[in-house]
Amino acid sequence: TSHSDCPVDLFFVLDTSESVALRVKPPQFYINQITSFTSSFIDQLQDSFYRCDRSLTWNAGALHYSDEVKLIKELTAVPKDKAVLQRSVKGISYIGKGTYTDCAIKRGIEELLIGGSNHRENKYMIVVTDGHPIEGYKEPCGGLQDAANEAKHLGIKVFAVAISPDHLETRLSIIATDQSYRRNFTAADNVKREEQETIRTIIDTIVNSRALKYSLHAGTDTFTVFGLQPQRGPEGPAGDPGTKGESGKTGLPGEKGDAGAMGNQGDIGPVGYQGMKGDKGGRGDKGERGHKGYKGDKGVRGIDGVDGKKGEVGYPGLPGCKGSPGPDGQQGDTGSKGDPGPYGTKGGKGEPGRPGTRGRPGNNGGLGSKGLRGPPGPDGEKGERGDDGEPGLDGPEGEKGGRGENGEAGRPGPRGPRGEPGEAGPQGEPGREGSIGPNGDPGEAGRPGPKGYKGDEGPPGLEGTRGPRGPKGIPGDPGMMGERGDDGLPGNGTQGFPGFQGYPGSRGPPGSNGTKGYPGPKGDDGEPGDPGEDNNIPGSPGAKGAKGYRGPEGSPGQPGPPGPPGVDECELLHIMKMMCSCCECKCGPIDLVFVVDSSESIGGNNFEHSKEFIIKVIDKLGKDERVKFDGVESRVGVVQYSHERTEELVAIGDANIDSIGALKEAIKHLKWIAGGTFTGSALQFSLDNLIKKFREQNRMVLVLTDGRSDVLRDPTKLSVLCGQNVQVVGVGVGDIFHKDPNKEQLEEMVCVNAPKPGISLVRDNFAELLDESFLQNLTARICQEKQCPDYSCPISFEADAEIMLMMDSSNSVGRHNFEIKKKFVKRLAERFLTAKKTPGVNVQVAIGQYSGKNQQILEVPFSQNYTTMEGRIDEIRFINGATDITEALNFVIQEFKRVGRRINKKVLIFSDGRSQGINQSLLVEKVKEAERSGIKVYILAVGTNVNESNLRYLVSRGESYDDAYAHRHLLRAADYPALMRGVFYQSVSR
Repeated sequence: TSHSDCPVDLFFVLDTSESVALRVKPPQFYINQITSFTSSFIDQLQDSFYRCDRSLTWNAGALHYSDEVKLIKELTAVPKDKAVLQRSVKGISYIGKGTYTDCAIKRGIEELLIGGSNHRENKYMIVVTDGHPIEGYKEPCGGLQDAANEAKHLGIKVFAVAISPDHLETRLSIIATDQSYRRNFTAADNVKREEQETIRTIIDTIVNSRALKYSLHAGTDTFTVFGLQPQRGPEGPAGDPGTKGESGKTGLPGEKGDAGAMGNQGDIGPVGYQGMKGDKGGRGDKGERGHKGYKGDKGVRGIDGVDGKKGEVGYPGLPGCKGSPGPDGQQGDTGSKGDPGPYGTKGGKGEPGRPGTRGRPGNNGGLGSKGLRGPPGPDGEKGERGDDGEPGLDGPEGEKGGRGENGEAGRPGPRGPRGEPGEAGPQGEPGREGSIGPNGDPGEAGRPGPKGYKGDEGPPGLEGTRGPRGPKGIPGDPGMMGERGDDGLPGNGTQGFPGFQGYPGSRGPPGSNGTKGYPGPKGDDGEPGDPGEDNNIPGSPGAKGAKGYRGPEGSPGQPGPPGPPGVDECELLHIMKMMCSCCECKCGPIDLVFVVDSSESIGGNNFEHSKEFIIKVIDKLGKDERVKFDGVESRVGVVQYSHERTEELVAIGDANIDSIGALKEAIKHLKWIAGGTFTGSALQFSLDNLIKKFREQNRMVLVLTDGRSDVLRDPTKLSVLCGQNVQVVGVGVGDIFHKDPNKEQLEEMVCVNAPKPGISLVRDNFAELLDESFLQNLTARICQEKQCPDYSCPISFEADAEIMLMMDSSNSVGRHNFEIKKKFVKRLAERFLTAKKTPGVNVQVAIGQYSGKNQQILEVPFSQNYTTMEGRIDEIRFINGATDITEALNFVIQEFKRVGRRINKKVLIFSDGRSQGINQSLLVEKVKEAERSGIKVYILAVGTNVNESNLRYLVSRGESYDDAYAHRHLLRAADYPALMRGVFYQSVSR
């Protein structure tokens, strides 16, 4: 470069990470757009000549980057080496992994400082990127802000150019060292004219910069570009020596010197930039228990949430059993009075009838002349109380005026003296009934006169116009109660003074009689009294005595009519399902592998959603489908992946993962890799390291990805699991660019052309993965091949078991019901002893009965032979005694202790919860003792006449009541015949 040249150093930093390369198909599309933009930019870097023998020259270089930085070409002269630089740019291939923009900018700064010219103010950098990622990303070279600050400190101007309109503007604004260096520049726009406009704008911004103008003009006031350099003139005479020039620009950094002596400690420097967030630390030790806090203030009522979407219609539920009859309802309120009927035609004069009902009030007529005081009228209905007014002075009594509008009620004045009673006038002829006048003042009751004939009813008068509001009158007489008006606006008056207590109302009509109550339960028999002394004198007959003891059994009666059809074997299914877990449909054993995409296009927040989704699926399979992930019955593992050799595996059975809880903690601690996407390699890794270790049957792989694998560089095909006896479920989710997943890749992944293909599911975003209905459908799909019992009712036992059936033989049961119970017990014993068993498993059944104290009998000891047991059950005799449930429990505990085997111990006790002399504390203690002895207690209550409180204690395990546990251990039947009826069979078999 000659002394008169003005060189500009320009360096291109190109993003070829996964978020750029794999955003659209084909993967190389945006890479070609970037290289085309860079090549066109280099084409327009032309040397220019200026006045005063100055020339503008260009040096250009480039690099591209992902999670590593690759130098394309160091700074070289343009246009001399333009072709070489363009070929190098067009020959790049995308790296397709993470995005380390901070490292790339710092490498570009290094290239600008060690190459090109020594004019630091003329050094420029053009960074072409989409700005991703921004969330949860660890930047290894100090961060984007640090790299931009370093460039600005060294005087390097950085332009930020977006690859496409879909970019992160906040990150691009950080990269640009000046607002004018980020004018919504776009490199890969579909309109070629806009791309050229971007290039021209950046070049003009560089050429018109203040520093470059100074270098080109060298003191001149004009700025003119000429296409040709004019011929030089003759050399002039030597000029006078010039004055001392200004200080030169700072030179390039020199070589590193020797270490100097240690200087004095300097002043404390300013606070530096905030560092990057560190890795999550390990779990600390549990702290000491804090002091009990004060009760907090009541929180502000929250706003109502948005109504949720209506869920999908669930499967129809099974019909429930018939409930017990509810209690009698309370007596209803008295109905409102009906409307009066229409007027009838006028009839002939009849006999004096009973007093008629009160007619409807007519419209007020004109005020008539004051008549003679009539007999006192009936008391009017109490009107609504008006507002209290100021008490007025008593004035002289004047003539009674016409009825005015009801004024506001004033305060009650002092009560006046009672008037003198008037003389009774002669009875007049009955006249026509006039309009109803205002109520008169109440007078003293006169002597009742003979009842007159009812006159004809007059026609109602026309309603007059409303007159002007008159002055407030004195409180009028209470009028008839009108219809309730519409509610008025809320008032704002002050509270009035309390009024005087009203007169008591008339007694209401008697209420209707209630329904007859149900008879109470029969009380226990009392002890017989001592005999009295002999007395030969007969006394008067005494009151009827208490019910005596039950007499001896009578002789058998005549055979009854044929009974209902015999019991079907499936009627006993419900009780057997309660007694053994094998009677329910089960999902499993199943071996499940989650393969989760951790590439850059997923995004940090979405990766967190992915981990939460995996944990929810595991929890739902365990809770709803009862899958036991313990590493023995069912196994589960998780593989996260990005590009080649980034796979990470966590599964039950690893060094620090021995339970499902430890596995979920390990899943929560997985870190987002944010690299490329090699799905095929991840599936091959899962097959080699986990799937092949599983059993051959019921293996399933759930792949969670955005469905855009880098198939050009990943050597493993997506169909690697096809033909491996593995069911594949592909869940494709839209990525951070809101692009739909690649359905073709999902179909290849799930082996859509195989004889038994998997399924592919598509979601718009990762938040939809946590929708409850989607989780329900997914777990149902995983568990579609359940192991269900044959509804011809075969059952099986996988472990040794001892089952005791204890029948209630008290007098409250009755001999007939006891015979039904024996048939039911025979069926249960047959089902248990003929059930399918795992080789080496022994199941034994014992039959007992109980009644009062010391009346517990083991009728059939524990046995495996139903043939001998059947005859002995038929020989069991009805005790017909009292009921003592605590003694029955104690008998069961002692019998199991006597056998002394450490296996599954279960007992089914027939009981209605009623017992003589029962002590609840003793009952709870016996239940606790049974639980400590490892005995599972089941209760079968027949009928509705039961003691619910004691039944709850019997299935409580001696602890606080647990509804879920009690529901499984407390069985009910409507009555004894229901045990043998087809209806019972239908309800329990479902």
